[in-house]
Amino acid sequence: MDSFGNGGKPKTEPPDIAIQLRDLRKVYGEGTADARAAVDGLTLTVPRGCFFGFLGPNGAGKTTTIKMLMGLAEPTSGSIEMLGLHMPGDAVAIQRRIGLVPEDTLLFDYLTGVEYLEFAGRIYGIERRVARERARELISLFDLDADSGRRLGEYSKGMRKRVAMGAALIHRPELFLMDEPFEGVDAVGARLMKDILIDQVRRGATVFLTSHVLEVVERLCDRVAIIHEGRLVLESGMDELRGGGETLESIFVRSVGGARESAGALEWL
Repeated sequence: MDSFGNGGKPKTEPPDIAIQLRDLRKVYGEGTADARAAVDGLTLTVPRGCFFGFLGPNGAGKTTTIKMLMGLAEPTSGSIEMLGLHMPGDAVAIQRRIGLVPEDTLLFDYLTGVEYLEFAGRIYGIERRVARERARELISLFDLDADSGRRLGEYSKGMRKRVAMGAALIHRPELFLMDEPFEGVDAVGARLMKDILIDQVRRGATVFLTSHVLEVVERLCDRVAIIHEGRLVLESGMDELRGGGETLESIFVRSVGGARESAGALEWL
């Protein structure tokens, strides 16, 4: 071994970009009269070590984009690069380096929380003893000790979200893909989850987050992108947006064309 520490080959530095999307499109019903572009030419760059908010109204294409990043939906055209690797060719290598919290927490209801987290760890190739130890530590971290013997089918939606986030953390990923992670989570649980994610970003991880709670995005995120009808309508750093004096809510409503006169819209209301 020489000074490079890898048998003479120069060390490759990790890319500065966590996610690079180029002209990404997803068309449902392609070739039919009902064809619809859920994502329509999306080009987006997410820097490494960033807390990135991915916003849009209902039906804007956020979840479809997340599904393509997860490998659960195949793009119609365009390209996806994550952590210097390409989807779908490097899908397995990418999935080992990312943590996923989907909008719908599809857990194995017949397992306990500890059993599910241990199973998730084993899927990521963690040795059984280590996976079991980390599973118990995560259950404790998410304040689920009192329910550790219950099956997941008995958990509330908020508790299931905590377990899903534990599964996303267990292999210490470099990139988190999170679709409405705080939905249905109580204030205590949401605060805990936010603190954990902030700590992960401080350690160099990247968080790509969708949320309808704009106040949360405004407090957490370094950068935001807003899409509408599958297209990017705004991308900016939060400091730049704050400098304009508007709230993120006002910017969001203006960007997606949602502002309108509400007073008098219904005379009887």
